[in-house]
Amino acid sequence: MQDNERQIRAVFDDNTITVYQAYRKEIALPAVEHQKFVPPFKMDRMTWIKPSFLWMMYRCGWAQKEGQEHVLAIKIKREGLQWALDNSCLSHFDSEIHNSKEEWKEKLTQSPVRIQWDPERDIHLEKLDYRSIQIGLSGEAVPKYVNEWIVSITDITPLCKKIHSLISEDIQEAAKQLPKERLFSSS
Repeated sequence: MQDNERQIRAVFDDNTITVYQAYRKEIALPAVEHQKFVPPFKMDRMTWIKPSFLWMMYRCGWAQKEGQEHVLAIKIKREGLQWALDNSCLSHFDSEIHNSKEEWKEKLTQSPVRIQWDPERDIHLEKLDYRSIQIGLSGEAVPKYVNEWIVSITDITPLCKKIHSLISEDIQEAAKQLPKERLFSSS
């Protein structure tokens, strides 16, 4: 796969990058209130962060899938994302990157971060011709994410529902409401 087929598109500034997660209200509302994940969020489970808003909408069905009714926009420190990328392994074997399946399996078991590249989505949630990153955090990466990287957590469910309803009414207005993502390159 060529590099132009794998892209990180995100809302970011010099210090932070926004990622998205969707949860049930029992996890989402306390996270917004405390500005960090607290129980019943489980630190010992893998948690996936997604820089692409539309891929998140595809995954959570515009905040309508069970257990994903609240969409959170989480600003994290860019150095946190960089740490995740530096300590990651692809979730699948790729002969262009890995010397052998055994080497990949070993790295996979030792890496606290999984990287997956999935087809990006358009506003209708149809596949685009490039892929967006999904980042799975486990092990030591989860407490780093929760306790060190998070700058702010915002419940953007109303925005998601507004955009979803606008798609059938006024597609141009729906598109204007989308977060303004740009091509991001890590260091």
